[in-house]
Amino acid sequence: MTPSVRLQEMIRVIRSARTQGEERGIIQRECADIRAQFRQGDNGERSHSLAKLLYVHMLGYPAHFGQMECVRLIASPRYSEKRIGYLGAMMLLDEKQDASLLITNSIKNDLSHSSQYVQSLALCTLACMGSAEMCRDLAPEIERLLRASNSYIKKKATLCAVHIIKKVPELAELFTPSARTLLSEKNHGVLHGAVVLITELCKRNPDTLDQFRKAVPELVQIMKGLVTSSYSPEHNVAGISDPFLQVRILRLLRILGHNNDTASDAMNDLLAQVATNTDSSKTAGSAVLYETVLTIMDINSESGLRVLAVNILGRFLLNNDRNIRYISMTSLQKIVQTDHNAVQRHRGTIVDCLKDQDTSVKRRALELSLALVSAVNIRSMMKELLIFLSFCPPELRSQTASGIFNAAERYSPSKRWHIDTILHVLTTAGGDVRDETVPNLIQLITTASELHCYTVHKLYRALVKDIAQQSLVQVACWCIGEYGDLLLKGECEEIEPMQVTEDDVLDALETVLQSHMSSPATRGFALTATMKLSTRITDNVDRIRSIVSIYGSCIDLELQQRAVEYNALFKKYDHMRAAVLERMPVMDKNLPGHTNGDTPGEIKEPDTSKPKPVEAGLLSEPASQVCDLLDLLGGTDTPLQPSPAPTSTPTTTSSADLLDLLGGLEPTPELTIPPAPFDLFVLKDKHCCVYVHVVPTVSVYEKNGLSLKIQCDKQTETEVTVSLIASNSTQNDITNFTLQAAVPKSVQLQMKAPSGNVIPAHGLGQVTQTVLLNNPNKASLPCFRFMRIRVSYSNQGAMHQDTVLIDSFPSTACQPSISPL
Repeated sequence: MTPSVRLQEMIRVIRSARTQGEERGIIQRECADIRAQFRQGDNGERSHSLAKLLYVHMLGYPAHFGQMECVRLIASPRYSEKRIGYLGAMMLLDEKQDASLLITNSIKNDLSHSSQYVQSLALCTLACMGSAEMCRDLAPEIERLLRASNSYIKKKATLCAVHIIKKVPELAELFTPSARTLLSEKNHGVLHGAVVLITELCKRNPDTLDQFRKAVPELVQIMKGLVTSSYSPEHNVAGISDPFLQVRILRLLRILGHNNDTASDAMNDLLAQVATNTDSSKTAGSAVLYETVLTIMDINSESGLRVLAVNILGRFLLNNDRNIRYISMTSLQKIVQTDHNAVQRHRGTIVDCLKDQDTSVKRRALELSLALVSAVNIRSMMKELLIFLSFCPPELRSQTASGIFNAAERYSPSKRWHIDTILHVLTTAGGDVRDETVPNLIQLITTASELHCYTVHKLYRALVKDIAQQSLVQVACWCIGEYGDLLLKGECEEIEPMQVTEDDVLDALETVLQSHMSSPATRGFALTATMKLSTRITDNVDRIRSIVSIYGSCIDLELQQRAVEYNALFKKYDHMRAAVLERMPVMDKNLPGHTNGDTPGEIKEPDTSKPKPVEAGLLSEPASQVCDLLDLLGGTDTPLQPSPAPTSTPTTTSSADLLDLLGGLEPTPELTIPPAPFDLFVLKDKHCCVYVHVVPTVSVYEKNGLSLKIQCDKQTETEVTVSLIASNSTQNDITNFTLQAAVPKSVQLQMKAPSGNVIPAHGLGQVTQTVLLNNPNKASLPCFRFMRIRVSYSNQGAMHQDTVLIDSFPSTACQPSISPL
């Protein structure tokens, strides 16, 4: 039986094994035979034994004992043994193995071999597993082969040079002169390797990039030759002449033309020719057109050429291949901000992609549709998005609702339309909206005084119809509590009249209170609404008192506290009840936390440039309170200055355990702070100088559009309360936002529930989390102020995780305020 048959026989026996145990037994027997063959020395069977071992390695079994045999076969003068030896080296060796250094000399000798096939084996092996040391030793040999006359060797040498540059970037200058001369070759394989080599050189060195920009006309001529060439069976792929080389040249032109007007002008005509003459009916043509579009968008191209590129992407949207539609929408998403009008022409096609069966295509179509919403098309686009919301997959509902809210807030044609749109979303997907939706809608309703009657009637009908959507129920309860008298009048010109009695309204609220679907927060809204109705109706006050008294013994602490306080209003403070339960005033849209304004709300820092008058009450405080204030600041002799801003060092980590967050948290010795140049209280010229409490906010993390700030809300000798405030400046919502904290063992940590896990885009909202630090043992102050925060979030489908080290907290600053006595 011949050796090749023995390999085939081993494969057949292994494949016929019925169990994994039987397969392991066969592999063990074969490996034992292979070891015996290796020990016998040069018996002519070593190459066949190594071939069998390589198959065993492909199956996932250990084959490390064949590494030295690879070294021996590489040094053999026979081509058949060299071939198996080099193949084994590429499979069994890497740059971390010491045995790889033993083949350096053999590779160097084979690079000078008279046979091109032996040279090819050495080049392939070096390009596959060459270490940095091997690349440094053999780089001159590769540079010599780049000038060889054999095209077969040249194309392999160019790819080997690319590997050397990646491993040892400082050797790039060695290959720069040879790379330019390779562009004059006629062989497509050499040209392909030359373009790849030049691309790598340009990425590594800006000086080399400027040097190769002079070669743009030459690259343009090569590309024109490919586009206009006649049919060539050797290079033709689906009617396109060598699309692989065309794609490589277009990528290189994109790098050379970026931010360079001269190079961009030289390639404009070529790109227009490729865009108009390439057939997109086949995948090869679509690939060339896609690279052409990317090149047009990345260089300083003409406006007409950019419109042509957008139209090509629009044609891709009509392709039956979902992958082509997906990459088309991905590209349009990148350019929609710069070429908005051109992308708007394909709005109908993009909206149609929302009906695609593939979820990834739907997600891209949704993101692009939201980016296309403007003041001109807000009504038509919102109609399509609301239809999509009703049947979209559950994983897209939250993103869709958030996008609709942001678009309605920016471009709403009227307040009634705005309210109707948000109510439609709450009715359809009330369980998938952000936490701040309820207060934002309430703020919007309060500002639209002319729509109070319309809104309360519409919300009451929605409440009676369905109480499963918690956000909708909360807004409805609030409106009924505030504007219940308008509901009972039944006079509303903007909606079909509906006769509602006091009992009907109380029945609806009582249903919410008793429903198992109602959350504690929803019950709180319903109980407060019921209480507010006691001043808006006349005949059912006793029933309201009875409902409120029932929840005075509720197991939920928040609900119980509300009921007890409301009972007190009925009993002890009934004369004040009407004043306490009067309508809420109009809420300011620019208050922190509200996002219904035209611009995102910001937390404004206090103005420290102007003195603030001191009220008379400040000067009459008891002496004990003044002493307490002095003790808090660290003593009366040397008042403390405000502590420095916290320093943070974000370090990306993906595998560290939360317990490892404390690694490296060594407290530093407390610094001696010099005395402040002022006393806490100074009487001079009949003026009193008092330092007013302000809370500074300091940024500790800025990355990927996410901003995390920290502020110290409360600080004593044993307790510190800090708030972490996160905002988002990107164009997409940040989801799955979580914070984890770790402190030294001597400090107790308590993290309260965050305000949400989705940070709205464009800074239209914030997520806040409060952290309580307790120092029961009164540890040293530096140790008390160490905290490490792990930030985890998802942005555009990509997960991010960073760690922030905070070694000090912002302390309460003192701002001078002067007032005459």
